[in-house]
Amino acid sequence: MAPFARPGIEYKTREQMTRMAEAGRVTSAALDAAVAAAGIGVSTGEIDAAAAAVIRAAGATSNFLGYHGYPATLCISVNQQVVHGIPGEHRLAGGDLVSIDGGAIVDGWHGDSARTLVVGAADPADVELSRVTEEALWAGVAAFATATRVGDIGAAIDDRVTDLAGERFGILEDYVGHGIGTAMHQPPDVLNYRARDRGAKVRPGMCLAIEPMLVAGGLETTVLEDGWTVVTVDGARAAHWEHSVARHEDGIWVLTASDGGAARLAAYGVTPVAP
Repeated sequence: MAPFARPGIEYKTREQMTRMAEAGRVTSAALDAAVAAAGIGVSTGEIDAAAAAVIRAAGATSNFLGYHGYPATLCISVNQQVVHGIPGEHRLAGGDLVSIDGGAIVDGWHGDSARTLVVGAADPADVELSRVTEEALWAGVAAFATATRVGDIGAAIDDRVTDLAGERFGILEDYVGHGIGTAMHQPPDVLNYRARDRGAKVRPGMCLAIEPMLVAGGLETTVLEDGWTVVTVDGARAAHWEHSVARHEDGIWVLTASDGGAARLAAYGVTPVAP
């Protein structure tokens, strides 16, 4: 996504966050179905169809399908594809590193989440890339619980990547997280790295999609001729993890996690509180 200007942050009531949690629940279920469908010989289009069926059965709609003309329910990015890969006839092979990104709209409220998995026999380097990306995500989510500025989230992500991987993996700077609510992409930007500008002030009612993207090589990317698929220029593999998270007066709640993030946040001393 392209960066947003800082003005225009949408703050939600707790009742509105509860409605967003339903969009998050459908989003999580759709990604569950997509991950379950992924396998050797399965096409990315078939994975997309599995998620679409879950969203449709819930009476929800996809917030990706038709977004600026995007033609699918999910973004499915394979190997050197970082983000925004278009599902289609491509069939997965053993060892593929696959990032699946999707969202749902329920009663006008949006959810957005992403996961990375390895199909079949995994290269340990790919497993580690995905693991570090996911851990960095949870470090950022935990930081949101006490952050005074949105930039505190990016600093926590940056520090966690360094702690776990040193300089082995790079954090993409051109693609960042965002606010979420009555639209999928809203202000403020949520950087995945430490920056001099600490960003917008965190206030109760803020809902953010936090989504680090890491690469195993150089940071330079390009967009393919389809106008969507972002790939690493050097062909290095990439991983992408994302959750939508709400902050209210009593804490945070991970809207796209079935337990609100409790299991993963425990390691950070954070107990999520439902809105």
